[in-house]
Amino acid sequence: MTTATINKSADPSAREMIASEQIGVLGLASTKPDSFHHFALQFMQVSSQGTPSDTGNLPDFQSPSTSRRERRGESMYLAERVRAEDKFEDIIGRSASLRVVLDQVKVVAPTDSTVLILGETGTGKELIARAVHNQSSRRDKPFVRVNCAAIPSGLLESELFGHERGAFTGAIARKIGRFELANGGTIFLDEIGDIPSELQPKLLRVLQEQEFERLGSTQTMRVNVRVVAATSRDLPQMVADREFRSDLYYRLNVFPVRLPALRERLEDIALLVRHFVNLYAKRMDKQVELIPQEVMQALLTYSWPGNIRELQNFIERAVILSPGKVLQASLSEIRASVQNAEVSGQGAISKTATLRESVREHILQALAETNWVIGGVKGAAARLGLQRTTLISKMQKLGISRAQA
Repeated sequence: MTTATINKSADPSAREMIASEQIGVLGLASTKPDSFHHFALQFMQVSSQGTPSDTGNLPDFQSPSTSRRERRGESMYLAERVRAEDKFEDIIGRSASLRVVLDQVKVVAPTDSTVLILGETGTGKELIARAVHNQSSRRDKPFVRVNCAAIPSGLLESELFGHERGAFTGAIARKIGRFELANGGTIFLDEIGDIPSELQPKLLRVLQEQEFERLGSTQTMRVNVRVVAATSRDLPQMVADREFRSDLYYRLNVFPVRLPALRERLEDIALLVRHFVNLYAKRMDKQVELIPQEVMQALLTYSWPGNIRELQNFIERAVILSPGKVLQASLSEIRASVQNAEVSGQGAISKTATLRESVREHILQALAETNWVIGGVKGAAARLGLQRTTLISKMQKLGISRAQA
């Protein structure tokens, strides 16, 4: 590769001549993804945006007067800007595990099939549900959300299916239920694992027949509703414990989508941090442009038990505490959480062992969800975004076999 260097101490006439014309093209190439995120992208973005008249003002990356910390902070800002290809609907990320999920969304969205979204609290299950709706033919119809855990069990039936006047004490007027409101569109049943057992047969009937009766009525209502459900609970275990109907589980589990935890998509943390910093800085009329390396490193090494919701709240607090252009984050709460985990024994094993166990658990989960089918479109390898031979190799290294499951 041939490179041309413009030295600030060069003869002014020579610099003027160079600045008036294009002197060449700089090409960067690598077989490794994201190889030029720091220095190269900064150089290319800054220099390509300048006009020929200000070529002499290009930053001198070899100047000893520029502090190393300043260069590192500035490159972080330029490198982690959220690009169009890093955003799908309102979902941000470029990690392989997230791309598998988004590919599943693109496949199932055009259908009317029921979708079951699985994942820990705070992983963004509602965003995935909205993406399924927005990518479907129902996008112009209602999207109705119901949090089954937030509504008292005695009122949930009325919320879902409605009631007639006088159906119970306090029912002074007819109420339209959420399923009727969602007619023609999509209903999102969040925390479906918390639905009371007495309501499960009625919900199963709606899923199978698309019909129900309002509370206190004998008239059958018919609707055309797509159901997207989500839960952070272990539904197969609940079925085994007789806490959840098996027929309802199988009807919900037509197309399961498992959302990875934030600790499983470390490549996306910097993007999410940049996004939330921009979001809250704009809301608070601030100009927070730089993220110190120490802060970013701490965010990358923290386990984030509350996932994206926890990260979002942390960044909001950090922007509030930032008077200038540099993000002022309170790292003490992250360090305290890590220390508490170590005291309780959760952090007693090494980082290598923790990663190994996390990968092993992730593979076992995918195998369980596919009934130990490894290859094929619906196999565990496709779900994990791996080649069949790669998954088999990983299983052998981690000592995973069906006999041990």
